[in-house]
Amino acid sequence: MRKVILGLAVSLDGFIEGPNGEYDWCFTDQDYGMSEFFKRIDSIFMGRRSYELVQKMHGSQEPANNPYAHLQLYVFSNTLKKADVKTFLIGGDIKKQVNEMKKQQGKDIWLFGGANLTASFMNHGLVDELGLAVHPIILGAGKPLFQGIDKLIELTLTDTKTYSSGLVSLNYSVNHK
Repeated sequence: MRKVILGLAVSLDGFIEGPNGEYDWCFTDQDYGMSEFFKRIDSIFMGRRSYELVQKMHGSQEPANNPYAHLQLYVFSNTLKKADVKTFLIGGDIKKQVNEMKKQQGKDIWLFGGANLTASFMNHGLVDELGLAVHPIILGAGKPLFQGIDKLIELTLTDTKTYSSGLVSLNYSVNHK
């Protein structure tokens, strides 16, 4: 069965965006394991706002312009009415739809963002692993990694890696009950 992996950058004080939505604090000076991660996945899940941000940044689905062009893209939204031709829109009962997708053939699936979608996935027990790139930066304010989680979720640490920049990669499996 395919796994859903929540993978993202987070500040030391737990924010995934700065107070004005900025993410320019994320380190880009080295690979930080992303090449290996991309070998594990063939699909990406994101919410409407994340999708619109990626479209604004990369525009095209051509690999030269969009680092995610080789992935099957699923956008979760109840308000977005159309997306580009290579993108599937998902609305309604996400638990049922994601569980069906997890049963299909393929590699694992990257849960890219945003915060509301992450909370929904966590609350529905749809996330199997977490990969957090903890940056040695304190933002002081912004969008927290976890908000609106309605239950205790136990995790098991599966791997760590410390980089020369001070970034620490933490990998957890979710203990589904």
